[in-house]
Order: sequence, then structure tokens, then C-alpha cells
Amino acid sequence: MFSFARPFYPLILQITRRNPEGGHKLLIESLKQIDQWSRITKSPLLFQGLDQSFSYPDTRLTQQCWGLTFPNPIGLAAGCDKDGEAPALWPHLGFGFAELGGVTFHAQQGNPKPRLFRLPDDQAFLNRLGGNNQGAKVVAERLQQTWTVYPRSTPVGINLIKSKITPLEAATEDYVQSFQALEKVADYFVVNVSSPNTPGLRSLQSSEELAKILAGLQAVNSNNKPLLVKIAPDLTWEEIDQILDLAKTYQLAGIVATNTTLQRDGLKTEILAATGQAIRTEAGGISGAPLRQRSTEIIRYLYRKTEGTLPIVGVGGIFSAEDAWEKIQAGASLLQLYTGWIYQGPWLIRDILQGLTQKLEEQGFEHIEQAVGSEEI
Repeated sequence: MFSFARPFYPLILQITRRNPEGGHKLLIESLKQIDQWSRITKSPLLFQGLDQSFSYPDTRLTQQCWGLTFPNPIGLAAGCDKDGEAPALWPHLGFGFAELGGVTFHAQQGNPKPRLFRLPDDQAFLNRLGGNNQGAKVVAERLQQTWTVYPRSTPVGINLIKSKITPLEAATEDYVQSFQALEKVADYFVVNVSSPNTPGLRSLQSSEELAKILAGLQAVNSNNKPLLVKIAPDLTWEEIDQILDLAKTYQLAGIVATNTTLQRDGLKTEILAATGQAIRTEAGGISGAPLRQRSTEIIRYLYRKTEGTLPIVGVGGIFSAEDAWEKIQAGASLLQLYTGWIYQGPWLIRDILQGLTQKLEEQGFEHIEQAVGSEEI
């Protein structure tokens, strides 16, 4: 149904290149309009059209994690649907799950614009949005209303981040308040202490500070919602080991690897066109292709250190089925993407899933679970 638009997608990218945040807003608004049309007409036709164009159902790709069933292992990464404005649409765009947010307890506007930049020569984004979102209570109310109309068909996670106005010493309470507001409307939660765009946030990855947050969250987690931690790609192996110790102590459900990077090495882009400044001097995190290798290295390290006992959600630089397969073989049970989806277009999910089934057949695997960590075999 939507295949006719695929040849025109590069033109859409070119049109929105100068204002990628505006392009993102247009995406979310378009999805909201589809949602509204479906609610008003009560017709399934548009959703069915999306399914036909972007979904690729195959039972060999289903995954089981934390007592949840994922129709396929490819999820939407946090940072796209920050306010939970299109949660019913993501399954119809082919995603096996979606992670909403980051959500803070206090609503915040984020950093001054411009704050989102495409680096097309690097197939990357420079992001310094600063956690702009409407706050946990607003997001919770919106999701509650959505689930009364569309019972969720795929798992939904929420990425929790500390409010900018909350002092670091009060971080635990801030995370706990967000979790309590959102607990009933999501299936799992990710503690984000690795965004480079909230001042001081990455300091919460230290063993002592992160322990406080995890202890506080588990103390109120009476329904045993899966809790994960999202880590930065810039951590040392020793720092990652400390986080793994905490994961065991506080019974974390998994690790999301990884967030954006502060590294600028190897970028083809030297000057950010929008500002005229050297890319190495520009604040923010890099996502996309430059992150691919490092995120896979960390996935591989986590899998080996835990001997495959702790589920890993792999994120960073997934633009093809080959990229996805590499991370699965390194040890990722689930994957997430956002930057690659923007660059390649909404057909990417179907392309990846179809490619993964071909990989299974080539390697003689009957199910995707058999491929997780298979490079160690």
C-alpha cells in the first residue's frame, strides 16, 4: 500500500535535512493523525495497509524475555516517541516492541534549538535535545487513554531519566516518582543514566550512585516489572564490570547497550553546517553508523561476562539485516533502532526481518533464539 512512496523517500530526507527536529515533529503528527482517523472511523483498513507494507510476521523471529512475548526482536529505540504520542502505531510499522521516552518526572523543554543535526556523510545524528518531554504524569495519562482504545499488542517499555531541575543527590526520588506514575501503563522500564545531554547524569553510572537508584526502584517495584539499565558506549571495561555486579545485586532484567557516544574520532564530518563550528567542539551525543562497532563490542563483552544469563538489548548503528545479525550473534536477544530507521525509511524493519529469516535458513537455525551469542559456538 505504501510501497509507491519508497522511491521518493530520499527526497523527503533532503527536504527535512535543514530542520531534522521539524521533520521528526511532522512524523509524530502524521502518526497521530492516522491514530485519530482510526478512532473516529473505527475502520481497520489503514492499520491493515500499514501491516501489509511494513510488517513481516514469522514465528521463527518471536522472542521471550521477562515473561513477555516479542513478535520479533526489532524495537523502536527511546528518543523517537518521547511523550507516548503514537504508541498504537509502532506495531503496525513492523516493530516487535517500542521503548517510549526518555520521560522525566518534571516536564521540561530541553536545550535551546537547534539541537538535532543530521550528519549524512557519517549516517549519523548529533543530538543534544536535553530530554524534552511533557513529564511522567502527562505521559501516563495519555498511555492509559490509549490502552483503553487499543489494548497493546506488543511489549512497551519506558525509558526513565532524571529531571534536569532535580539535584543529583535527589536523583533516586526523581526516578522513583516517575516509575510510580508510569508503572501500570508499561511492561518494562529502563533506567537511563547515560544520556550526555542532562548535566551530570552520566556520573550516576558510578557504582555508588547507581546502587542508590536501583535500590530505590526495586523497593517500590511490588509488581516485579522488569528493570534494565542503559549504559554509555564510552565506559571502560572496569566500569561495565561494576554495573554488571549491580545488575546481579539488584536483580536487573537486562542491559541496554548502548546510548549515544561523546567520541568524535573517525567522523567524516568536520564542520557542522548548521553552526559553522568544528564537530569536535559541538556538544551532544552521536548516534548511528559511527556507534555500530563499539556497541557490538560491548554487547559481546556483556554476553561473555554473564555467559548469556542476562538479556541484552543491542542498540547502535543498525542499518541492515547484516548489522542486526552481527549484534544478535554477539549476544543481543533484542535490538533497537531509530537513526537507521530515519535514514533508510520505514521499510527498513521489514527488510531486516526478512533478512534475518534468510540468515536463519543459511545457518541452519530453526529459531532466532538459537542465533543469540552464536559466534561463540
